[in-house]
Amino acid sequence: MQNDAKTDWDGRIALRSDEEREFDFPDLDPPKEVSAVGGVGQVTIDWSPVDGAAGYLILRGTGERGPLEPVDHHSGDVLSVPAPPYVDTTITPGTPYRYAVASVPEVTVHGRPSHPVGAVPLVPGEASPRVTATVDVVAEGIELPRPWEPMVGSERLSQLLCKDRTGGHEIGSELEDALRRMHDEISVRTVRAHAIFHDDTHVISGSGYDFSVVDAIYDKLLSIGLRPVVELGFMPRELASDPTKTVFEYGAIISPPASYQDWHDLVRALVQHLVDRYGLDEVLTWDFEVWNEANLEVFWSGTKAEWLQLYDVSVAAVKSVDPRLQVGGPSSAAAGWVDDLLAHAKRLGTPVDFVSTHTYGSPPLDVRASLERHGFGDARVLWTEWGVTPTHFNPINDSVFSGVFLLRGMRSAAGRIDALSYWVASDHFEELGRPPRLLHGGFGLQTVGGLAKPRYHAMTLLSRLGPVELPVNLTGDGGGSLVEAWASRDRDRIAVLLWNLTLDQTKAAGASELTRTVQVQLPGVDPSWEAKATTLAIGAGDIAEAAVGLGDWPSDAELAELAERSRMVSTPLELHDGAVELSLPMPSAVLLELTPRRD
Repeated sequence: MQNDAKTDWDGRIALRSDEEREFDFPDLDPPKEVSAVGGVGQVTIDWSPVDGAAGYLILRGTGERGPLEPVDHHSGDVLSVPAPPYVDTTITPGTPYRYAVASVPEVTVHGRPSHPVGAVPLVPGEASPRVTATVDVVAEGIELPRPWEPMVGSERLSQLLCKDRTGGHEIGSELEDALRRMHDEISVRTVRAHAIFHDDTHVISGSGYDFSVVDAIYDKLLSIGLRPVVELGFMPRELASDPTKTVFEYGAIISPPASYQDWHDLVRALVQHLVDRYGLDEVLTWDFEVWNEANLEVFWSGTKAEWLQLYDVSVAAVKSVDPRLQVGGPSSAAAGWVDDLLAHAKRLGTPVDFVSTHTYGSPPLDVRASLERHGFGDARVLWTEWGVTPTHFNPINDSVFSGVFLLRGMRSAAGRIDALSYWVASDHFEELGRPPRLLHGGFGLQTVGGLAKPRYHAMTLLSRLGPVELPVNLTGDGGGSLVEAWASRDRDRIAVLLWNLTLDQTKAAGASELTRTVQVQLPGVDPSWEAKATTLAIGAGDIAEAAVGLGDWPSDAELAELAERSRMVSTPLELHDGAVELSLPMPSAVLLELTPRRD
């Protein structure tokens, strides 16, 4: 069954549904002040932002008159990025290149390219290039945004009740433990998952409804301290116009309903039941999301018009219980159909309390431009799925690269996105079948057996940032593009998180030419304070390297040993004239913490 599900998935995942529109996107001007600066092993492209742009597409060519093509950082998904700068490492050192940047009003279109500019990436020498990060430790600062806290993704939550075992580990109890850890250690508040209307929740019984399985799921989730994001889907067999249309190994039905009135009645009954059981004040804090990725054929066998009707009917059903309840969408793949939903909703007056969409392999685009364009500027922005790759069973999911990627994306989202939900919390995940071995390239932040992958370590580094964000200025070869920083202050602690990353996934295993020596300058810091560095790098916090030589399913004793070997490394550092110096390979991250010296 797994092979059949994977074959079906691979054959249909790239097939977008209807992209025809009855409206026009704005003809955005190309960015101005475009520059390209060659460094060792990289070219940094910068530009001035353009009003109305959701993102930007980087174009590159060789020779004086050759064609300009999009730079592909091999993410397998969206290539546009939300903001400058961009670091291109898909180059050959010493080769002259021409670059241009095009504004992107929506992910499927882009505007005219800017005037091209030239750059030559430099050939590596014997010494690593230097970057300086200057932290203003005495600045008043601002509140540090924490886009990782509002939400995380999960396998369908019915698996919380599953007593089956994978690799000798009980699925339900370990999924519960993984979600509890997200709440307790990372301060995550909500969980978004598929399939609350899948056949295994049995919500339709005879001529009525039975929400007892839903109650058991949500009771368990709330007991952890988490709230659900209620994704309204998939289609119950009893309501489907064509129950043979399915996705995933577990056969989720992707058909439109035979009767939209029956769908309305089911959604209204569920929401009223939730309010009756948990109280209106509680459910007013939940979000209701309409379907999942209907803009892909693999997830919706109907048309765009039919999905828009499903959205209208779903919103009406939820709001009929209480108009203050929060509903949104389009819950789309690759940032698609956002403008389609907003244009439709504006024309009909249908509420959109939040816009939700997904992407992989790049920082999330800035869809606030679409909200402003259609008059929904007050709607929240929720990226209800995001990750390093859309590909199941991809080794990059277990890599240090993916952990550092998570840092880059969260920093990009800070202050402009209400939630950036990493997909998913645990490797107890079976869309295309249950895990075949401990490290199988699963989407989870934690393994079967509950061990932290580098992406979970990255979450813990983020959680150790303080409440006040401090200004950081980065200069040098790749400063601000290849090397980034996020600085913070507590009452008696300064924490500076630094990382070195390219989006180029062909370099996930590392690239020595991209190593940088970083001097962190902290003018005004108390010279008596002590410094400590916690490192996530290949060989430090690296479960894939630590697990080399183990079998498919290590014993409990081997898992305990593996947990120790895959911890991040913490070491003391010396402050010299208010500065410390670090070697930062690509990929890697270091959390520098300064605290009063203990006597």
